[in-house]
Amino acid sequence: MALVRRSIAIDLGTASVLVYSKQKGIILEEPSVIAVDFLSKKILSVGESAKKLLGRTPGSIVAIRPMKDGVIADFKATEEMLKYFIEKSIDKALLKPDVLICIPSKATQVEKRAVLQASENAGSHRTYLIEEPLAAAIGAGVDTSDPGGNMVIDVGGGTTDVAVISMGQIVVSESIDIAGDCFDRAIINYVRERYGLLIGETSAEKIKIQANNLELNDSIEIKGRDIEEGLPVQKYMPMEELQEALIPSIDKVCDVVIKVLSETPPELAADLYDRGIIMTGGASMTRFLRERINDKIQVEAYIADDPIRCVVKGTGKALEWLRKLDEETMESIKEKQIELAYKEGLRRR
Repeated sequence: MALVRRSIAIDLGTASVLVYSKQKGIILEEPSVIAVDFLSKKILSVGESAKKLLGRTPGSIVAIRPMKDGVIADFKATEEMLKYFIEKSIDKALLKPDVLICIPSKATQVEKRAVLQASENAGSHRTYLIEEPLAAAIGAGVDTSDPGGNMVIDVGGGTTDVAVISMGQIVVSESIDIAGDCFDRAIINYVRERYGLLIGETSAEKIKIQANNLELNDSIEIKGRDIEEGLPVQKYMPMEELQEALIPSIDKVCDVVIKVLSETPPELAADLYDRGIIMTGGASMTRFLRERINDKIQVEAYIADDPIRCVVKGTGKALEWLRKLDEETMESIKEKQIELAYKEGLRRR
């Protein structure tokens, strides 16, 4: 039965959920948002359609993010969201799938158990966990079995994971809740204080993305509601001001990188100067982040190819481990069955 049971890998992120199948590759990529009618407790929509309702819902409908800072904030909503994504991924398969889910490197045992329980309730057969920095390194093409050191900075929606990897294991790691969502909030707060303008999370995210294609002397268009007059307003923010808004949060990421480097064994730290630092995750492309790390750490940091999907690709490659575990388990069961049959034969004699 293990040969026909499907296995899927899930990047259960704060901002988005990606699902990988060994046969088809990435089969699903949607926001981790769920819309609920809190009067009837009915799930109205999940994923892309639910994200469109953020900040736009009527009184009885609420669009929420079940994940916060990389871990489960709303257990029931996470369970329903996982159920939707698993069912959509396996397409009415007869057997429940084995699931491999990535988690932040500093997730507590309680947080890990919550993910395992939510996955089981959502319809998985067995659930395994893998740490995000290790999955990101695998997805970025790093030879994790190499005895040399490799540093990965995975900047997601809710958390930034910084880790040094060697011999297939995480040697030193640190996780903080400063990432894409925090950058968005920094933009929202700056625009409110500097321009007296209210903007939402979606608008802040668009500003952050648009900045990647602009020069330092350009300006970004911002639209929102004037705090005093309550009317829609359009203004232009210079890139220098966006940098001013983001730098405090970016520096906190740099501080964590410095902390991890200070705890890294000297021989592995020496490898990093030759190999550089790999950056993954959607928020790793945030303007000024990579340049600031280069300046403060004095080690070349570069963004991996397809950084948004590195974690789920690495988690998908790790699905091979599940197959090997199944083969070893089946082999062990067969050996025990043969041994029991032999003993039963001797007893009957």
